[in-house]
Amino acid sequence: MTMEEWFKQVTKRFYTDDDQPKEPDFKCPRCGETTPAKELREGLWVCSHCGYHSRMTARDRIELTCDHDSFTEHDAGMSTLNPIDFPDYEDKIKDLQEKTGLTEAVITGECTIHGEKCVIGVMDSHFMMASMGSVVGEKITRAFEFAEENKLPIVLFTASGGARMQEGLVSLMQMAKTSGAAARFSQSGGLYITVLTDPTTGGVTASFASLGDIIIAEPKVLVGFAGRRVIEGTIKQRLPEDFQSAEFLLENGFVDMIVERKNMRRTIAHLIRLHRSGEVR
Repeated sequence: MTMEEWFKQVTKRFYTDDDQPKEPDFKCPRCGETTPAKELREGLWVCSHCGYHSRMTARDRIELTCDHDSFTEHDAGMSTLNPIDFPDYEDKIKDLQEKTGLTEAVITGECTIHGEKCVIGVMDSHFMMASMGSVVGEKITRAFEFAEENKLPIVLFTASGGARMQEGLVSLMQMAKTSGAAARFSQSGGLYITVLTDPTTGGVTASFASLGDIIIAEPKVLVGFAGRRVIEGTIKQRLPEDFQSAEFLLENGFVDMIVERKNMRRTIAHLIRLHRSGEVR
């Protein structure tokens, strides 16, 4: 076999007949089964074998959740600096911005969902595992403040690895900052809906993700603070197999409901409508 023939055989694995790059098939981290990329997208990024709701980009989530052409982004140009001069942090941020098309790990704005106007924020795990640094905390805080000022409900889709170590104490301060914003919004009588997606962990779980008036989770997602091994090593006990799953959290009262992705828009709109109808006029 010549080098040219070998190259043609190899490229067939990565390109379609139209000579366009082919999306890789999805291997489910829960059941290990493989789903073709096209089938996964058509199925709303849900594993057809076990029902695991896989990770989505923030843009895809917004397109799936918001009414067509209703989304207006806020603070789109806000980008992080390097508050503690962490080595190579600025280069890493720039590289991720080019790869993902995002300026940071959360997109915020306003939209309508089945005609119901609201503020929305969506975290994207493709950008530094959606870790919460100064810009993420600031954008979420501003989203709460905008919702309070305009008397709108707010819906936050969380997905995070926790605080961003490259920003040190500045990152940890965002837990108090976002929690304070959520508390002020709650005191004003606004409706705050949290949607926990895979994974929601660390400082995000320990702050604004846990403060929703209504906490929704997608099926089979991971939600927690510290990792399983850390907890087991601390308490010297074996944890249940489904520990930190959405189903475990629902059973133990941390989550109000588990909603499949195909029903999420309708459920959120229904909750907003119920809250609106109960407001004192």
